[in-house]
Amino acid sequence: MNSHDSESLSRLPADVDVVVRARMERKEMQMLDKLVEGLGHLGVVTTTNKALGEVMIQSTKHCWPDLKRAIEEMPFAIEFLEPK
Repeated sequence: MNSHDSESLSRLPADVDVVVRARMERKEMQMLDKLVEGLGHLGVVTTTNKALGEVMIQSTKHCWPDLKRAIEEMPFAIEFLEPK
């Protein structure tokens, strides 16, 4: 996580959710969902546009850094998108 991410998260109240949009290969979407589900309490993945391979990852301010690191180590490419 870079310092910009840390600064943005530090301004959020402790109980606020972090919502991150991401894009990936359609064929890998189910694997992401299963792997994140297997991590238990760290977050939830929702498909927002299956045709485009877009998902929404919801976590908490405190869990997001660990979840992001875990996702980045998963065996597929994922692009985190900036909010519109």
